[in-house]
Amino acid sequence: MSNGSSITQCLLLPLADPWELQLWHFWLFRGISLAALLGNSLIITSTACDQHPHTPRYFFLLNLSLLDLGCISTTVPKSKANSLWDTRPISYTACAAQIFFFLFFLIAEFYFLTIVSYDHYVAICKPLHYGSLLGSRACVHMAAAAWGTGFLHALLHKANTFSLPLCGGNAVEQFFCEIPQILKLSRSHSYLREVGLFVITVCVTFGCFVFIVGSYVQIFRALLRIPSEQGHHKAFSTYLPHLAMLSLFVITSAFAYLKPPSISSPSLDLVLSVLYSVVPPAVNPLICSLRNQEL
Repeated sequence: MSNGSSITQCLLLPLADPWELQLWHFWLFRGISLAALLGNSLIITSTACDQHPHTPRYFFLLNLSLLDLGCISTTVPKSKANSLWDTRPISYTACAAQIFFFLFFLIAEFYFLTIVSYDHYVAICKPLHYGSLLGSRACVHMAAAAWGTGFLHALLHKANTFSLPLCGGNAVEQFFCEIPQILKLSRSHSYLREVGLFVITVCVTFGCFVFIVGSYVQIFRALLRIPSEQGHHKAFSTYLPHLAMLSLFVITSAFAYLKPPSISSPSLDLVLSVLYSVVPPAVNPLICSLRNQEL
Protein backbone atom coordinates (compact mmCIF):
# COMPACT_ATOMS: atom_id res chain seq x y z
CA MET A 1 0.00 0.00 0.00
CA SER A 2 1.83 2.99 -1.27
CA ASN A 3 -0.27 5.49 0.61
CA GLY A 4 0.86 4.27 3.99
CA SER A 5 3.77 6.72 4.22
CA SER A 6 1.62 9.79 3.50
CA ILE A 7 -1.60 8.95 5.35
CA THR A 8 -1.51 7.02 8.61
CA GLN A 9 -5.18 7.35 9.55
CA CYS A 10 -8.58 8.31 8.20
CA LEU A 11 -11.37 10.25 9.86
CA LEU A 12 -14.78 8.62 9.80
CA LEU A 13 -18.02 10.57 9.57
CA PRO A 14 -19.72 11.16 12.94
CA LEU A 15 -23.35 10.07 12.89
CA ALA A 16 -24.41 13.33 14.57
CA ASP A 17 -22.73 16.53 15.69
CA PRO A 18 -23.98 16.85 19.29
CA TRP A 19 -22.48 14.17 21.50
CA GLU A 20 -25.91 13.45 22.99
CA LEU A 21 -27.21 12.42 19.54
CA GLN A 22 -24.09 10.34 19.02
CA LEU A 23 -25.00 8.44 22.20
CA TRP A 24 -28.48 7.85 20.77
CA HIS A 25 -26.91 6.42 17.62
CA PHE A 26 -24.64 4.27 19.81
CA TRP A 27 -27.62 2.67 21.55
CA LEU A 28 -29.48 2.28 18.25
CA PHE A 29 -26.54 0.50 16.60
CA ARG A 30 -26.00 -1.52 19.77
CA GLY A 31 -29.60 -2.75 19.67
CA ILE A 32 -29.37 -3.64 15.97
CA SER A 33 -26.05 -5.44 16.38
CA LEU A 34 -27.36 -7.40 19.39
CA ALA A 35 -30.43 -8.44 17.41
CA ALA A 36 -28.18 -9.61 14.57
CA LEU A 37 -25.87 -11.42 16.99
CA LEU A 38 -28.66 -13.22 18.85
CA GLY A 39 -30.67 -14.10 15.74
CA ASN A 40 -27.76 -15.41 13.70
CA SER A 41 -26.21 -17.19 16.69
CA LEU A 42 -29.51 -18.98 17.29
CA ILE A 43 -29.61 -20.15 13.69
CA ILE A 44 -25.96 -21.26 13.78
CA THR A 45 -26.50 -23.17 17.03
CA SER A 46 -29.70 -24.79 15.78
CA THR A 47 -28.24 -25.93 12.47
CA ALA A 48 -24.93 -27.08 13.97
CA CYS A 49 -26.26 -28.96 17.00
CA ASP A 50 -29.66 -30.29 15.95
CA GLN A 51 -29.59 -33.70 14.33
CA HIS A 52 -32.67 -33.02 12.16
CA PRO A 53 -31.82 -30.14 9.81
CA HIS A 54 -28.79 -31.68 8.10
CA THR A 55 -30.04 -30.76 4.63
CA PRO A 56 -28.64 -28.49 1.89
CA ARG A 57 -31.05 -25.70 2.85
CA TYR A 58 -29.80 -25.58 6.43
CA PHE A 59 -26.20 -25.91 5.33
CA PHE A 60 -26.60 -22.79 3.20
CA LEU A 61 -28.51 -21.06 5.99
CA LEU A 62 -25.59 -21.73 8.35
CA ASN A 63 -23.20 -20.07 5.90
CA LEU A 64 -25.52 -17.09 5.45
CA SER A 65 -25.70 -16.54 9.20
CA LEU A 66 -21.91 -16.66 9.48
CA LEU A 67 -21.64 -14.07 6.70
CA ASP A 68 -24.27 -11.84 8.32
CA LEU A 69 -22.31 -11.87 11.57
CA GLY A 70 -19.08 -11.11 9.74
CA CYS A 71 -20.65 -8.27 7.76
CA ILE A 72 -22.15 -6.39 10.71
CA SER A 73 -19.13 -7.10 12.93
CA THR A 74 -16.83 -5.43 10.41
CA THR A 75 -18.51 -2.01 10.38
CA VAL A 76 -20.72 -1.43 13.43
CA PRO A 77 -18.30 -1.95 16.38
CA LYS A 78 -15.93 0.82 15.26
CA SER A 79 -18.85 3.16 14.63
CA LYS A 80 -20.25 2.44 18.09
CA ALA A 81 -16.88 3.10 19.71
CA ASN A 82 -16.51 6.39 17.86
CA SER A 83 -19.99 7.50 18.91
CA LEU A 84 -19.43 6.51 22.54
CA TRP A 85 -16.03 8.17 22.89
CA ASP A 86 -16.72 11.06 20.47
CA THR A 87 -13.77 10.18 18.24
CA ARG A 88 -13.31 9.81 14.48
CA PRO A 89 -9.89 8.30 13.62
CA ILE A 90 -9.34 4.85 12.15
CA SER A 91 -5.88 3.70 11.18
CA TYR A 92 -5.02 3.38 7.51
CA THR A 93 -4.39 -0.35 7.90
CA ALA A 94 -7.67 -0.86 9.77
CA CYS A 95 -9.50 1.05 7.04
CA ALA A 96 -8.05 -1.21 4.34
CA ALA A 97 -8.90 -4.30 6.39
CA GLN A 98 -12.44 -3.04 6.95
CA ILE A 99 -12.99 -2.60 3.22
CA PHE A 100 -11.57 -6.04 2.43
CA PHE A 101 -13.57 -8.00 4.99
CA PHE A 102 -16.78 -6.05 4.39
CA LEU A 103 -16.66 -6.71 0.65
CA PHE A 104 -15.64 -10.31 1.25
CA PHE A 105 -18.65 -11.01 3.45
CA LEU A 106 -21.03 -8.89 1.37
CA ILE A 107 -20.21 -10.43 -2.02
CA ALA A 108 -20.03 -13.99 -0.68
CA GLU A 109 -23.42 -13.51 0.95
CA PHE A 110 -25.00 -12.42 -2.31
CA TYR A 111 -23.67 -15.51 -4.08
CA PHE A 112 -25.05 -17.66 -1.28
CA LEU A 113 -28.43 -15.95 -1.70
CA THR A 114 -28.27 -16.96 -5.36
CA ILE A 115 -27.54 -20.55 -4.34
CA VAL A 116 -30.42 -20.50 -1.85
CA SER A 117 -32.83 -19.35 -4.56
CA TYR A 118 -31.67 -22.31 -6.69
CA ASP A 119 -32.21 -24.61 -3.71
CA HIS A 120 -35.76 -23.31 -3.32
CA TYR A 121 -36.43 -23.66 -7.03
CA VAL A 122 -35.29 -27.27 -7.13
CA ALA A 123 -37.19 -28.15 -3.94
CA ILE A 124 -40.48 -26.69 -5.22
CA CYS A 125 -40.32 -27.18 -8.99
CA LYS A 126 -38.14 -30.31 -9.32
CA PRO A 127 -38.57 -32.20 -6.04
CA LEU A 128 -37.86 -35.61 -7.59
CA HIS A 129 -34.41 -34.42 -8.71
CA TYR A 130 -33.52 -32.63 -5.44
CA GLY A 131 -31.21 -35.37 -4.16
CA SER A 132 -29.26 -35.63 -7.41
CA LEU A 133 -28.98 -31.89 -8.11
CA LEU A 134 -28.15 -30.87 -4.55
CA GLY A 135 -26.08 -33.70 -3.17
CA SER A 136 -23.51 -33.14 -0.44
CA ARG A 137 -20.62 -32.81 -2.90
CA ALA A 138 -22.49 -30.29 -5.04
CA CYS A 139 -23.37 -28.24 -1.97
CA VAL A 140 -19.77 -28.14 -0.77
CA HIS A 141 -18.56 -27.12 -4.24
CA MET A 142 -21.13 -24.32 -4.49
CA ALA A 143 -20.29 -23.07 -0.99
CA ALA A 144 -16.56 -23.11 -1.73
CA ALA A 145 -17.17 -21.22 -4.98
CA ALA A 146 -19.19 -18.55 -3.14
CA TRP A 147 -16.55 -18.05 -0.44
CA GLY A 148 -13.71 -18.11 -2.96
CA THR A 149 -15.40 -15.66 -5.35
CA GLY A 150 -16.12 -13.27 -2.50
CA PHE A 151 -12.50 -13.44 -1.38
CA LEU A 152 -11.19 -12.82 -4.91
CA HIS A 153 -13.52 -9.87 -5.53
CA ALA A 154 -12.64 -8.29 -2.18
CA LEU A 155 -8.91 -8.76 -2.76
CA LEU A 156 -9.05 -7.15 -6.22
CA HIS A 157 -11.14 -4.18 -5.07
CA LYS A 158 -9.02 -3.58 -1.99
CA ALA A 159 -5.71 -3.80 -3.86
CA ASN A 160 -6.98 -1.58 -6.67
CA THR A 161 -8.46 1.06 -4.36
CA PHE A 162 -5.47 1.40 -2.06
CA SER A 163 -3.00 1.57 -4.92
CA LEU A 164 -4.40 5.02 -5.76
CA PRO A 165 -2.81 8.18 -4.34
CA LEU A 166 -5.10 9.84 -1.79
CA CYS A 167 -4.62 13.54 -2.39
CA GLY A 168 -7.99 14.84 -1.16
CA GLY A 169 -7.34 14.62 2.56
CA ASN A 170 -8.24 11.81 4.95
CA ALA A 171 -11.87 12.59 5.91
CA VAL A 172 -14.13 9.70 4.90
CA GLU A 173 -17.75 10.84 4.59
CA GLN A 174 -19.17 7.59 5.95
CA PHE A 175 -19.39 5.80 9.31
CA PHE A 176 -17.14 3.05 7.96
CA CYS A 177 -14.52 2.81 5.23
CA GLU A 178 -16.39 2.42 1.96
CA ILE A 179 -14.80 2.30 -1.49
CA PRO A 180 -16.86 5.14 -3.07
CA GLN A 181 -15.82 7.42 -0.22
CA ILE A 182 -12.15 6.42 -0.54
CA LEU A 183 -12.28 7.09 -4.28
CA LYS A 184 -13.47 10.63 -3.55
CA LEU A 185 -10.14 11.22 -1.80
CA SER A 186 -8.21 10.28 -4.92
CA ARG A 187 -7.53 12.98 -7.49
CA SER A 188 -5.98 10.49 -9.90
CA HIS A 189 -7.58 9.38 -13.15
CA SER A 190 -6.45 5.88 -12.23
CA TYR A 191 -9.63 5.54 -10.19
CA LEU A 192 -11.33 4.64 -13.49
CA ARG A 193 -9.73 1.19 -13.13
CA GLU A 194 -11.69 0.66 -9.94
CA VAL A 195 -14.86 1.98 -11.56
CA GLY A 196 -14.36 -0.50 -14.39
CA LEU A 197 -13.89 -3.33 -11.90
CA PHE A 198 -17.08 -2.25 -10.15
CA VAL A 199 -18.98 -2.30 -13.44
CA ILE A 200 -17.88 -5.90 -13.97
CA THR A 201 -18.93 -6.82 -10.42
CA VAL A 202 -22.30 -5.10 -10.87
CA CYS A 203 -22.93 -6.89 -14.18
CA VAL A 204 -22.27 -10.27 -12.54
CA THR A 205 -24.42 -9.25 -9.58
CA PHE A 206 -27.24 -8.15 -11.85
CA GLY A 207 -27.08 -11.48 -13.67
CA CYS A 208 -27.39 -13.30 -10.33
CA PHE A 209 -30.28 -11.05 -9.34
CA VAL A 210 -32.12 -11.84 -12.58
CA PHE A 211 -31.54 -15.55 -11.88
CA ILE A 212 -32.92 -15.12 -8.35
CA VAL A 213 -36.02 -13.27 -9.52
CA GLY A 214 -36.59 -15.84 -12.28
CA SER A 215 -36.31 -18.66 -9.74
CA TYR A 216 -38.89 -17.09 -7.45
CA VAL A 217 -41.23 -16.41 -10.37
CA GLN A 218 -41.17 -20.13 -11.16
CA ILE A 219 -41.70 -20.92 -7.47
CA PHE A 220 -44.72 -18.62 -7.27
CA ARG A 221 -46.19 -20.13 -10.41
CA ALA A 222 -45.76 -23.64 -9.02
CA LEU A 223 -47.27 -22.79 -5.64
CA LEU A 224 -50.18 -20.89 -7.13
CA ARG A 225 -51.18 -24.02 -9.04
CA ILE A 226 -52.11 -25.56 -5.69
CA PRO A 227 -55.91 -25.38 -5.59
CA SER A 228 -56.16 -24.05 -2.07
CA GLU A 229 -55.92 -20.78 -0.22
CA GLN A 230 -53.30 -22.36 2.01
CA GLY A 231 -50.98 -22.83 -0.95
CA HIS A 232 -51.44 -19.25 -2.07
CA HIS A 233 -50.81 -17.95 1.43
CA LYS A 234 -47.63 -20.04 1.68
CA ALA A 235 -46.37 -18.67 -1.62
CA PHE A 236 -46.60 -15.07 -0.51
CA SER A 237 -45.86 -15.30 3.23
CA THR A 238 -42.86 -17.61 2.79
CA TYR A 239 -40.98 -16.13 -0.13
CA LEU A 240 -42.11 -12.51 -0.63
CA PRO A 241 -40.40 -11.16 2.55
CA HIS A 242 -37.14 -12.80 1.49
CA LEU A 243 -37.42 -11.41 -2.03
CA ALA A 244 -38.29 -7.95 -0.69
CA MET A 245 -35.24 -7.89 1.61
CA LEU A 246 -33.04 -9.17 -1.20
CA SER A 247 -34.32 -6.43 -3.52
CA LEU A 248 -33.64 -3.79 -0.86
CA PHE A 249 -30.11 -5.12 -0.40
CA VAL A 250 -29.32 -5.16 -4.14
CA ILE A 251 -30.91 -1.82 -5.04
CA THR A 252 -29.43 0.18 -2.15
CA SER A 253 -25.94 -1.31 -2.49
CA ALA A 254 -25.90 -0.81 -6.27
CA PHE A 255 -27.10 2.78 -5.91
CA ALA A 256 -24.55 3.48 -3.16
CA TYR A 257 -21.66 2.32 -5.33
CA LEU A 258 -22.81 3.52 -8.75
CA LYS A 259 -24.73 6.76 -8.14
CA PRO A 260 -23.31 9.85 -9.89
CA PRO A 261 -21.28 12.21 -7.68
CA SER A 262 -23.66 15.07 -8.50
CA ILE A 263 -26.43 13.60 -6.32
CA SER A 264 -24.16 12.40 -3.53
CA SER A 265 -24.63 13.83 -0.05
CA PRO A 266 -23.54 12.66 3.43
CA SER A 267 -27.13 12.08 4.57
CA LEU A 268 -28.06 10.07 1.46
CA ASP A 269 -24.85 8.04 1.64
CA LEU A 270 -25.51 7.31 5.33
CA VAL A 271 -29.07 6.10 4.72
CA LEU A 272 -28.01 3.88 1.83
CA SER A 273 -25.13 2.34 3.76
CA VAL A 274 -27.34 1.55 6.75
CA LEU A 275 -29.97 -0.04 4.50
CA TYR A 276 -27.57 -2.43 2.79
CA SER A 277 -24.96 -3.07 5.49
CA VAL A 278 -26.74 -2.89 8.86
CA VAL A 279 -30.42 -3.71 8.35
CA PRO A 280 -30.15 -7.04 6.40
CA PRO A 281 -27.96 -8.89 8.97
CA ALA A 282 -30.47 -8.01 11.70
CA VAL A 283 -33.63 -8.82 9.69
CA ASN A 284 -32.45 -11.90 7.78
CA PRO A 285 -32.61 -14.24 10.82
CA LEU A 286 -36.26 -13.32 11.37
CA ILE A 287 -37.11 -13.94 7.72
CA CYS A 288 -35.18 -17.21 7.67
CA SER A 289 -36.91 -18.39 10.85
CA LEU A 290 -40.32 -17.63 9.38
CA ARG A 291 -39.39 -19.46 6.18
CA ASN A 292 -37.97 -22.46 8.02
CA GLN A 293 -40.35 -23.15 10.88
CA GLU A 294 -38.26 -26.05 12.20
CA LEU A 295 -35.96 -23.39 13.64
